[in-house]
Amino acid sequence: MLIRRIFNNPALYRNPFNELEQMRRRMDMLAGNLFGGVPQQAVASGVYPALNVTENKDTYYIRAELPGLKQEDLDIQATGKSISISGQKKIAPEDDNAKYHRREREAGKFSRIIDVADNIDTEKVEARLADGILTITIPKAETAKPRQITIQ
Repeated sequence: MLIRRIFNNPALYRNPFNELEQMRRRMDMLAGNLFGGVPQQAVASGVYPALNVTENKDTYYIRAELPGLKQEDLDIQATGKSISISGQKKIAPEDDNAKYHRREREAGKFSRIIDVADNIDTEKVEARLADGILTITIPKAETAKPRQITIQ
């Protein structure tokens, strides 16, 4: 009976990082109160688009969900091993007297940088926006493609 009480005590199996997480939350709250920071609800939400990154032998593909955005709302840039997608999600303003029952849609600027393992051919990167899905086709650089070696 005594052994069961000792080893079933939840205090023995406490996660050592719980106290650090509590301290971080308290410091965030203190900084917010001192400097008039952003409310915690606004920090937790965001307008980052969900995306998938896939590849085949010659190409990387990035597909991002961007419903309601137009081409002019997006900026896509390619560098040696990365693609940067940034833009602004806009939501039409509601009536000044509107009373929200639920507010889950957020507006604001976003920026995502996707790093890939190989060098890319920045001159041949293509992007297409259709039905709220942004598809970026990123060809791998010739030096990054595998080369078949014949045995003599």
